[in-house]
Amino acid sequence: MTSHQVSAGELLQLIRSGRANTRAELQRATGLSRSTVGQRLDLLNRAGWLRHTTGTSTGGRPCDQIEFDPGHACVIAVDLETRHARAAVLDLAGTVLAEHTGDLDITQGPDQVLDRVAGWLPDLIGAAGTTPAAVCGIGLSVPGPVHWEVGRVVQPPIMPGWDQYPIRERLQEVYAAHVGDSGEGRPVPVFVDNDANLMALAEQQAHYRDCASFVLVKVSTGIGAGVVIGDDVYRGIDGGAGDIGHIRLHDHPDALCMCGSYGCLAAVASGRALARALSEQGLPTASGSDVRRLLTAGNPEAIRLAQQAGRLVGAVLATVVTLLNPGVLMIAGDLAGVPFTTGVREVLYQRAMPRTTANLKIVSSQLGDRAGLVGAAVMVVRLLYSPEHADDRLSRLSP
Repeated sequence: MTSHQVSAGELLQLIRSGRANTRAELQRATGLSRSTVGQRLDLLNRAGWLRHTTGTSTGGRPCDQIEFDPGHACVIAVDLETRHARAAVLDLAGTVLAEHTGDLDITQGPDQVLDRVAGWLPDLIGAAGTTPAAVCGIGLSVPGPVHWEVGRVVQPPIMPGWDQYPIRERLQEVYAAHVGDSGEGRPVPVFVDNDANLMALAEQQAHYRDCASFVLVKVSTGIGAGVVIGDDVYRGIDGGAGDIGHIRLHDHPDALCMCGSYGCLAAVASGRALARALSEQGLPTASGSDVRRLLTAGNPEAIRLAQQAGRLVGAVLATVVTLLNPGVLMIAGDLAGVPFTTGVREVLYQRAMPRTTANLKIVSSQLGDRAGLVGAAVMVVRLLYSPEHADDRLSRLSP
């Protein structure tokens, strides 16, 4: 770092990462003078973003330890599924303070769905013991491809009516209607991403931070993958990375997918596909969550179909693993139990080169149903407290 370029936001990044947590460490890391470091810290302290504790220096004397204060604000996270949604208030460290789950049908379209979710938020904020003024941002997880820069869903097969809809702006509107504005005279910041991306980010940051190539596959009503390379989600050029549910299988040419094509992996191996197969056999099943209930109950036909689906997904993942060489492959979603994972392992290890899988761990989700919520919160905090965003916000707080 060149000292004259080091802003308060960049100092905050050093503090948040743990690379520098005393004034002396900040001086060494940045080359800034003691007085300039003091000025930057004063700005961060006035914003209320830091907390100070007493540690022990190498000389044995107490020293001021400077840390990011995860309790000075909170974020709202919303995880939309096809037939229900979760919303939560979390502190900036990702701790859930209050949570609500409710039924909704994503096919009712964005106007109804977003308004319904926003209606949950006043009570949720109260239950978290906080106030609207403390909410610094909203993160939204959706089951479809998202063009990251504009925050819009692009041609989502299982979200009819959502294509190119201005989700960010609409959620700001309904939030203001139900809760009020941010207290800063501007709409509360809203960020949107694909559910598998956010689940991957949450799981990697919480449990596999040292893994430089991490893949999460979510198999619920649809199928999607989230990829974390280094410390960041890999989204591709316009948010389409990881959409493995629409890879074509040559031996299923008659399977019609929700996207309108034939032979997609999701058309034969997703929760929706298994629900349809079970319904045809006299077991009324509407979605991936219904399949999950049958699997939990030990239904033999659901178990057979889940293992078969795992084999099909495993065949596609052999290519994914060969391309990305991940250290961890995590299976998540409604089907992510023993039968499905057994099927994945069986075919993946058959088809992938031993060199590719020698250091691969195949694991199950650790955050479970909360992964999307936690990932949405991580996304918001990372963005709002990144150097660029932090400096912009500090400039508005300055007298």
